[in-house]
Amino acid sequence: MWCLELLLPLLLIINDASCQWNVWVPRDISAMTNSCVVIPCTFMYPSGIRPYRGIHGIWYFGQPYPQLFPPVVFKSRTDVVHESYKGRTKLLGDLHQRNCTLLINNIGTEHSGRYYFRADLGGANMYTYPDYAELKVLDQPNIDVPEEIVSDESLELTCYAPDNCPDMTPEIQWMYTDYLPDPEFSSDYLEESNTAVLSNTLTFTPRPMHNGQLLGCRVYYPNTTLVYERLISLDIKYAPRSVWVNVSSEVMEGSSVTLHCEVDSNPPSRISWMFGDEELLWDTASNVSLSLDDVTPANEGIYTCVGNNGYGVMNTSLYLAVKYPPREPTVNESMTVLEGTSLALHCSTQGSPAPTLTWLKDGELVGTITADELSVLEIMEITPQGDGQYRCLAENEHGRASSSLNITVEYAPVLLEESKCTVVREGVQCVCMATGNPEPTIEFYLPDLNITINETDGRYNFYTHTDGHTSTGMIKLREKGERMDNGGPAVNVHCSIYNMYGRESVLLELQQEKKYMMAVIVGTIGGVAVIAFIIAAVRYVGHNNKKENGNPRQDVVLENPALYYSAVKKDKQNLRKKVLKTELLGSKFNSILEETTGEDGDYQPVGPMAGLERQELNYAALEFIGARPREGASGRGDDGSNYTEIKAK
Repeated sequence: MWCLELLLPLLLIINDASCQWNVWVPRDISAMTNSCVVIPCTFMYPSGIRPYRGIHGIWYFGQPYPQLFPPVVFKSRTDVVHESYKGRTKLLGDLHQRNCTLLINNIGTEHSGRYYFRADLGGANMYTYPDYAELKVLDQPNIDVPEEIVSDESLELTCYAPDNCPDMTPEIQWMYTDYLPDPEFSSDYLEESNTAVLSNTLTFTPRPMHNGQLLGCRVYYPNTTLVYERLISLDIKYAPRSVWVNVSSEVMEGSSVTLHCEVDSNPPSRISWMFGDEELLWDTASNVSLSLDDVTPANEGIYTCVGNNGYGVMNTSLYLAVKYPPREPTVNESMTVLEGTSLALHCSTQGSPAPTLTWLKDGELVGTITADELSVLEIMEITPQGDGQYRCLAENEHGRASSSLNITVEYAPVLLEESKCTVVREGVQCVCMATGNPEPTIEFYLPDLNITINETDGRYNFYTHTDGHTSTGMIKLREKGERMDNGGPAVNVHCSIYNMYGRESVLLELQQEKKYMMAVIVGTIGGVAVIAFIIAAVRYVGHNNKKENGNPRQDVVLENPALYYSAVKKDKQNLRKKVLKTELLGSKFNSILEETTGEDGDYQPVGPMAGLERQELNYAALEFIGARPREGASGRGDDGSNYTEIKAK
């Protein structure tokens, strides 16, 4: 700053040429509190004016006009100054050399403002210069911070300290730089408008992690207690560096869910929730939440949170899975097909998780179980057994659903094994049974008579019945016809079955001859056994009576006739039970015969039992009068046994 001493003579020469009232002072000058400041000043006046009684000068604060009574900072004629400047000001320049440089010591912030110089050349030659020096008294150093600090771009921060006090020279230090990546420091000394400024520049590359951290500049004067500090918080602009959202989640259909998104960026990003290409919600903030109520499967999918703050774009996605039970499966329409046709039954549904699909036919498992939303059941060359209801069952952990279809298989008639002719009491009975779809029509043909029977006439009983896909036809031939070599009747009956898909004619054979002969043999043996059993039962009862009568050679004298009668009656009851048991055996035997022949009452009994009919069982009650047998009522047999003649009433 002392270069002013070299510049002043040059300024005087230049201003002498103009010969006008003029002053030169720095427009801006600064100083630290409690330090000092020197305000350089050079003034000029017209060359035609001769100073009277010397040259004097006055420094005013705030106003240039004396009539407004501004505070006097310095006055060369007297020591009368404003009390805030008492003992603090001193004129360093020589007014006769037109140097009006002013020194102010121990300044405070209250001394900040405009300073005006007034030249007093005596008499009426007094002039207050309108130009002023504005003093800024600082209580902390200045830090030059760029308007925008961007992450990953080199940054320069400069700290300034005024050096306008000749007795003290400041020094500058940066604080809190330990966490900075590779910081660099450089110092400089600047002079402008005859004022001096010391600077120190910090250079580094900031990162997003440095946003909001503190940096400080310290200015101090060696060998004094004067220390000045200033702290700044770094406002580092950076693109979104992280976008946090919920983890992918699963929710049940009909429930509610909230999706959270938080973006780390500076400045805050415009946060958008996207579902596909649709923007559902946006806001400029650090976090945004998206609420979904009454969730449906249509809400399932990828949700993306996008953060954009002008410095960059970043996004993160999540998958929202909506769980729900299987929907009602879609299956083929019910159908009617011809035997031998190949089919493909389709079943499709939706569910989450993917349901298992099972095909059931009439409640029984068919095909394989598929863990997918589509199942195809292939039926190759379908048979009549494939006719029925097919149901597709869809199941997952949240429920089940099913759909059904009916398949009707049409096929040509098929003769059943039950078709035959049998011997019955009235003659020969022929039965023809066939299955087919549509139901087959049955006709009987007698080739010997060249007669087709499909209705009842006076000679043949014709009967037909349909049950589902099974038709039954029956005729009874009242005349047995000629006899075969084995003695059986000759049968020549054809059964004709037909529907729209085919016709078949079969000769019905007489298949029950062996069973009939067996029934005769078994009936004969059974009849003999029953008669033998009855005889044995009678002899057993008679033998017991003989034992109870005691010695047959002696007359019977009963001590207690009533007791004896009771015993005889008891034996009589036992005999009745045995006879009834015999009748039951006979009844059971007849049932066996009916099962053997397959008819209910049309067969005639055969063998020794043919003439046996059920008769009412008659029995006689014995009556004893007194204690002796009546004459003529008893006798002796040839073998010496006693007997009594019993007559039925």
